[in-house]
Amino acid sequence: MKTETPENLHGFTLPVRVYYEDTDAGRVVYHSNYINFMERARTEWLRSLGYEQDTLIHEQGIVFVVRSLQVDYLKPALFNDLLQVEAAIHELGRTSVHFRQNIWRENKRENTREHLIAGIVRVVCVDAESFRPKPIPAEIRGKFSGEH
Repeated sequence: MKTETPENLHGFTLPVRVYYEDTDAGRVVYHSNYINFMERARTEWLRSLGYEQDTLIHEQGIVFVVRSLQVDYLKPALFNDLLQVEAAIHELGRTSVHFRQNIWRENKRENTREHLIAGIVRVVCVDAESFRPKPIPAEIRGKFSGEH
């Protein structure tokens, strides 16, 4: 059974500064680095709920792995931009979580933000040894859904 979650419920935002190492020769963020930024936001969201990925492996025998992702590149981020990387649960299944992820560029002077990246990332809970899908543990699922 899958449950739909409103877009902004159970979300997390991670500020990210674009460093020179994130860009190509034209000072534009290299396309795969946006995926890294989105991964960091999901990892920090999980940490904010009290879960470290290495602890989940050793204590619960599970790993969350990316099954699929869809990314729409709307506008480029540039060297030294301050980005807001959002991760929010879009859909929660028995073994999977679909995240809606967005990346915005902050313009503090004008008090605006530009939408740069829109993505959907499907993450699956798997057994740490066999890598076969495994139900998300009840306690973790409760925190994902906001019940705990």
